[in-house]
Amino acid sequence: MEIEAVPVEQLMTTDLVTVTPDEGVETAASTILEKEAGSLVALDDNGQLSGILTCTDLTELVSDGAVPADATVDDYMTEDVTTTEPDESIQDAAVKMITKQIQHLPVVDDDDEVVGMLSTTDLTAHLTYMDSSGTE
Repeated sequence: MEIEAVPVEQLMTTDLVTVTPDEGVETAASTILEKEAGSLVALDDNGQLSGILTCTDLTELVSDGAVPADATVDDYMTEDVTTTEPDESIQDAAVKMITKQIQHLPVVDDDDEVVGMLSTTDLTAHLTYMDSSGTE
């Protein structure tokens, strides 16, 4: 199957790590470490996408100085989140990631429900496997 024809849903991760916007930043950072996640999807009370908090966001936060004890995910998450759909081609999704300079792309369905996450790691693994014989 050519890369143009591969839909996002074939590569996306569906085991999402989520938080609420009012979650404390320290708790969110602990969750990222515990779950070995690259990002956290922030969902509102209705389960809709509110934002995304990435390892890069947390690194910038820590490098800026002391984090207030009452800091929440909402204070530091990206709210204008670029998303993709399950049936979009991975090539189109990759172009979005490159032009927006992002490493995590939430996948939303027709009801705007987050159903997965596509990362640069997912794309790299797929392309590496396509170029190999499939053996170690």
